Amino acid sequence: MAGAQDLKLSSSSIAEGAQLDKAFVFAGFGCSGDNQSPQLTWSGTPQGTKSFAITAYDPDAPTGSGWWHWNVVNIPATATSLELNASANGKMPAGAKQISNDYGVAGFGGACPPPGEVHRYIFTVHALSVDKLDLPENPSNALTGFMVHANSIESARITAVYNR
Repeated sequence: MAGAQDLKLSSSSIAEGAQLDKAFVFAGFGCSGDNQSPQLTWSGTPQGTKSFAITAYDPDAPTGSGWWHWNVVNIPATATSLELNASANGKMPAGAKQISNDYGVAGFGGACPPPGEVHRYIFTVHALSVDKLDLPENPSNALTGFMVHANSIESARITAVYNR
């Protein structure tokens, strides 16, 4: 049932349906972006929220399973935003854990689709019912996604696009 306190995600960096700026494009794999994580703000925290997770996922990647660009878990329930480039500048909320993305690096990995293709980049905040996800030291993105979804109370997203 929808209510006045529905979880909402907003950003000064990215917008629904809009092309990602070079700041959020990967530096490598033939791409020459700044590889910065976007600024994100969320509001309308649902009752029972004990932590948050942030994900960035490309369902259009030619892998058979998409591409995980960012997985952050164990964000404290008191957090309401991430600043621009928080992934790399050491300004993640205390206790937050960045999982290795599909580039193989813990943290944000920007957009870098094959030339000529438009891909969607889904940035999602998940309100979770647990303080901390029970994950091994170096979990896969599939396991992390499973645990996020299994403990999600509500989520909100922004889907941006990118092509080169």
